[in-house]
Amino acid sequence: MEFLPEKLEAYVEAHTRDEGQVLKDLDRETYQKVLSPRMLSGHVQGQVLRMLSIMIKPETILEIGTFTGYSAICLAEGLNENGALHTIDINKELQNMTSYYFEKSGLSEKIKYHIGNALEIIPTMDLFFDLVFIDADKENYSNYFDLVINKVRTGGYIIADNVLWSGKVVEANPDEETRSIMAFNDKVQADSRVENVLLPVRDGLMVMRKL
Repeated sequence: MEFLPEKLEAYVEAHTRDEGQVLKDLDRETYQKVLSPRMLSGHVQGQVLRMLSIMIKPETILEIGTFTGYSAICLAEGLNENGALHTIDINKELQNMTSYYFEKSGLSEKIKYHIGNALEIIPTMDLFFDLVFIDADKENYSNYFDLVINKVRTGGYIIADNVLWSGKVVEANPDEETRSIMAFNDKVQADSRVENVLLPVRDGLMVMRKL
């Protein structure tokens, strides 16, 4: 679902900072070679994530769901000088392509790329995070939140993607994935450990600040 009319979407794109050639190339190759390319963050959302990261100035970022690495590159641009981004993805088949673009971006030394099940990897991480980005399987959004909330520093942020789920969150008779997203949104809204705002950017970004 497109939430903005095509002309308005084009206007937004035209008045958003250019994504740069590396991300343009990554976007193009993802659409040419990878199934479900719309999972990629894309120009406007990528620049929103980059801007938020620059504002937060994180020392350590956790990303759950790497895909082809677009959002990781955007988020890593906001890291402190000695900061690191840990990104986890279960799909080993995309590893070579993703690693290539991490190198091409010049940020590979700051990006720690983990292949495997995030539900198993996160508990082994003896780290605290300033920023967490959740963009993986929707059925586990609530589980990911539960795993990371105590690993986020007070005043740190959690951002979750796809929380509008193509508008299905307000439709009757939602399917299982949609119900998972709705349950996550309700869980966040009711959790006194965070304050939150749902931004209608692309497919919806839930931004949470840990209190």
